[in-house]
Amino acid sequence: MATREDDRNKEERKTHTVLITATDRFMSGWGGAAGGASKCAWACKPEHAQRVFNWVAARQEMKYVNWTNRPWYPKAAHVHIYVVHDNHPALA
Repeated sequence: MATREDDRNKEERKTHTVLITATDRFMSGWGGAAGGASKCAWACKPEHAQRVFNWVAARQEMKYVNWTNRPWYPKAAHVHIYVVHDNHPALA
């Protein structure tokens, strides 16, 4: 059974509408993602999307980095959506 975690609250689902998505090479295949892929996304405000994309793409463990503003339900053993707040390292 796939695990899905979404850290956004009700208000953040309205304001953090862009998801920067990726496959986590390090976390895939074990733990919560045993037997499958670990997919993750960073929910951000549209004006921060390019900076967050660049930050995720620069991380060596991330592959297949993309972005979307649509509902995201990837085929994966584990999915986690993080929230990019104003103090996030991608915005530094």
